[in-house]
Amino acid sequence: MDQVSTDVIQGTLDMLILKTLSLQPLHGFGIGRRIEQVSRGVFKVNPGSLLTALQRLERGGFLDAEWQETENARRARVYSLTRAGRKRLDDETADWQRRTGAVARLLRAEV
Repeated sequence: MDQVSTDVIQGTLDMLILKTLSLQPLHGFGIGRRIEQVSRGVFKVNPGSLLTALQRLERGGFLDAEWQETENARRARVYSLTRAGRKRLDDETADWQRRTGAVARLLRAEV
């Protein structure tokens, strides 16, 4: 494999955002940077995809957002989890663990 993908696995961006925000409220740029840092560069989030996901999660009642001034005197929309967001994170985490466990069992399978 010559070129390594840094795309977030399809269908996991919402879970990664929810997990990141379960640790502390952050603005969009901070969320993307945190995902990249914690994944040790394995995942880089496209800013357009991140914004779309944040808007979808906010409309769904999973995130709260408010404008705040950042450490470098810029205004940014800071996101935090709602109670519904914590529940969704729990549900998505359980589903992810079930699925990755199934894949791991399949990869270990022998004839």
